[in-house]
Amino acid sequence: MLDDTLKSQLKAYLQKVTQPFEIVASLDDGAKSQELHGLLTEIAALCDKISLRTDGQDARRPSFALNRPGQETGIVFAGIPMGHEFTSLVLALLQVGGHPPKASDEVIEQIRGLEGELRFETYYSLSCQNCPDVVQALNLMALLNPNVRHVAIDGALFQDEVEERQVMSVPSIYLNGEPFDQGRMSLEQILAKVDTGAARREASKLNEKDPFDVLVVGGGPAGAAAAVYAARKGIRTGVAAERFGGQVLDTMAIENFISVSHTEGPKLAAALEEHVKEYEVDIMNLQRAVKLVPAAQPGGEHEVQFESGASLKSRTLVLATGARWREMNVPGEAEYRNKGVAYCPHCDGPLFKGKRVAVIGGGNSGVEAAIDLAGIVGHVTLIEFMDEMRADAVLQKKLKSLPNVDIILGARTTEVNGDGTRVNGLTYEERASGEIRKLDLEGIFVQIGLVPNTEWLKGSPVEMSERGEIITDAHGTTSVPGIFAAGDVTTVPYKQIIIAMGEGSKAALGAFDHLIRS
Repeated sequence: MLDDTLKSQLKAYLQKVTQPFEIVASLDDGAKSQELHGLLTEIAALCDKISLRTDGQDARRPSFALNRPGQETGIVFAGIPMGHEFTSLVLALLQVGGHPPKASDEVIEQIRGLEGELRFETYYSLSCQNCPDVVQALNLMALLNPNVRHVAIDGALFQDEVEERQVMSVPSIYLNGEPFDQGRMSLEQILAKVDTGAARREASKLNEKDPFDVLVVGGGPAGAAAAVYAARKGIRTGVAAERFGGQVLDTMAIENFISVSHTEGPKLAAALEEHVKEYEVDIMNLQRAVKLVPAAQPGGEHEVQFESGASLKSRTLVLATGARWREMNVPGEAEYRNKGVAYCPHCDGPLFKGKRVAVIGGGNSGVEAAIDLAGIVGHVTLIEFMDEMRADAVLQKKLKSLPNVDIILGARTTEVNGDGTRVNGLTYEERASGEIRKLDLEGIFVQIGLVPNTEWLKGSPVEMSERGEIITDAHGTTSVPGIFAAGDVTTVPYKQIIIAMGEGSKAALGAFDHLIRS
């Protein structure tokens, strides 16, 4: 399964293994078991500290566990972890083999201190760029704490389980047999949910911090760039973010980042965080801003309050809270979210193999989603509100060439239909005639643009546009002295990663200029 180049790379990685362990495979006579056996045989041959057994008794076949001599680590892969999950496999091999994890000492101690039996199961898809973060986090927890077990399950391979549990979005996490959460989660987010006292302890620490010179609220491309530029000026800089990387974490292919011909969102987000960490920047994750209290006097300290109960003060602020996927806001959408209504075709598409789905939106994102899904699902119907699609001509041409795609223009989606547990159709109105029509389908992928994350600023003196975007000038300055903004959360045209980085840099320079003139 591994070509010569990949074998060579993996062999180099496995040189970091310092202690022996065994791969225990549970196989049957099926083709997938033979495929997995071939992969595991190749891996074991690359390192003399890895042995392979094929007498596993796991009910899920094919699957395999990674165990140390006389000790089950609790790490199990059900399926063949290739695609995006190959990285998770390599990392698990290294860590079970004694290579130290990158987690901080504080996080490691928090994991080891977890009590009670925690049996996690994660359903993933090989094309999901959000899944590896969850799989790797839970694998590490299982490795460090004997009370924790984690099984990573390829949803496309174990369709019976997916149907029985009605898994319609990945990653889907179960804890002790019950739904735990869905979507991308970092190790810190999972720990915060399991360790209920963690958020309170962290908030108490943040409340004791001295005021910053520049506090960046948001950790996407704009926030990361602002932090780097501020820190390089030698001033006290902090970043408070709900999740570092922001919307980029949910982006699949990035092919217009100048000087980098191709990358993926999670990879870019990790690089952004590593770059910021090269400077003396105080990064505070899992912090969702809920209120802004501007300085009472010119030159005073601004305050940002967070959902965790924490409060931070700073002489200047850079607001870079970004944007999120726009919702249709029609009846049934919220009820059937992750039950057929999805926002990430790359992640969730494989769960709809052979089924009928709709894509809402005829811009580049919508057409790209429809093209990708057409290769997986049975049939795709693209629905666009306007009388023509807005996507690039080359994408439209590709879409129209596909035999299992229908395009409906001039249509307004009015309702998501379902049977109480999952989507079974949608209702739309033909705008020209007013006629109401229904489509029978199993999935709906919403791709209709972005909405700025500015709800927390309502009632503040920061001026915003009718669309809720923060109004800034050429220097990133807002209507409040000492408060700057950057990126997708602002009125700057063209919501692009490279533009957000430039705007973040500019806002940080504007904040520094404000400080030296105050």
